[in-house]
Amino acid sequence: MVAEIEARDCLTASRSGPLRGEIQMPGDKSMSHRALILGGMADGVTRIRGLLEGDDVLRTAVAVGALGAGTERVGPGEWIVRGAKWQSPAAPIDCGNSGTAARLLMGAVAGFPISATFTGDASLSSRPMERVLGPLRSMGARTEGSTLPLTIHGGGLTGIRFMNEKASAQVKSAILLAGLRADGEVDVIEPAPSRDHTENMLRQFGCEVVTERSRIALGQHRSLIGTDVTIAGDPSSAAFPIVAALIVPGSQVTVRNVMLNPLRAGLLITLREMGAGIQVKNERIEGGEPVADLAVATSSLSGVEVPAHRAPSMIDEYPILAVAAAFAEGRTVMHGLAELRVKESDRLAAIVAGLLECGVEAREEGDSLIVEGRGAPPRGGGNVQAHHDHRIAMSFLVMGLAAQQPIGVDSADMIATSFPDFVPLMQSLGASIS
Repeated sequence: MVAEIEARDCLTASRSGPLRGEIQMPGDKSMSHRALILGGMADGVTRIRGLLEGDDVLRTAVAVGALGAGTERVGPGEWIVRGAKWQSPAAPIDCGNSGTAARLLMGAVAGFPISATFTGDASLSSRPMERVLGPLRSMGARTEGSTLPLTIHGGGLTGIRFMNEKASAQVKSAILLAGLRADGEVDVIEPAPSRDHTENMLRQFGCEVVTERSRIALGQHRSLIGTDVTIAGDPSSAAFPIVAALIVPGSQVTVRNVMLNPLRAGLLITLREMGAGIQVKNERIEGGEPVADLAVATSSLSGVEVPAHRAPSMIDEYPILAVAAAFAEGRTVMHGLAELRVKESDRLAAIVAGLLECGVEAREEGDSLIVEGRGAPPRGGGNVQAHHDHRIAMSFLVMGLAAQQPIGVDSADMIATSFPDFVPLMQSLGASIS
């Protein structure tokens, strides 16, 4: 099963009138992957509402089914997952472009006495997997290969005490998922906190998880029981209409159902430091996560310095933050961006190249990104190479909505991996994208 989405390789965004309206965010991608995997490992039935039905997540659904669980789509964003004891799949698991799918599934597979081969597209096959494979081998798994395609031989795992120096939520999650079926203590130590969706959702499925300062540990009770899961709106997807409303003159947009997990709030904190007019309304808890509606109005932005310790809470949002910085008055400096070099593309290089193509002064200095804003719309007019990276494509389309000249992006079809309704949703607000 692959997302059936009408997509074009190239898209162009042009200067638009005021963006107006209310929009509902699609389900969070990180939570969607985890709900399918945990549901597939749990005893009993899990019912999921609000699942993001982009290509990345649908590949996880296919993989969970191939590993022996039952997955059934019963309505838009509504799925039923019947857990099972996992078995070796009959064919390689194709993770497409999704690093989250690959790394989390590797961890989960490692706990079972089975073997599975993982493949992906050219981009994913170039991304580092040893950061996950190393700790899994320390727990007793056997692995073949260090990049996709690779094979995991699982079962018979022991505990681990792992220092998560890169603050990678994917590495932490892979270890915790493998640890569900390991014999011994499973501890992850984090010098800086990473996303905690796995811990939150494990507790929702009945697993004991202990969090003490920088330590995350599985308790003695590690069995999972099927449950009902509601997926909150994706803050990484919400970033695009939020920044669009900030930079397109006269805009007033309400973005509903946005998850406000503190470990995902780095972009909102930064935009507010820049002077963004963002009001938080109707705060509530859904699916174990804080959720709210965000009212956004066009704002005059100023350059800021973004500290490195904030990077884990907004690692996917730096491309769109760079766009906001291009419209701001003064210099914006973003530190601690080494992880951007090993995303779907070398995002740091892609951001700089795209900004320069559109007349914005920008440069890399080590692992920092510097953008010189002039407090006015940049020239635009560029044809940006997105390098098959959905977030690069969406970010520069947002820039095109307020730049002096239209901006085109290639490989726009990759937007379907995370935000399949991006174009029609933005068009519903008045955005000129075609």
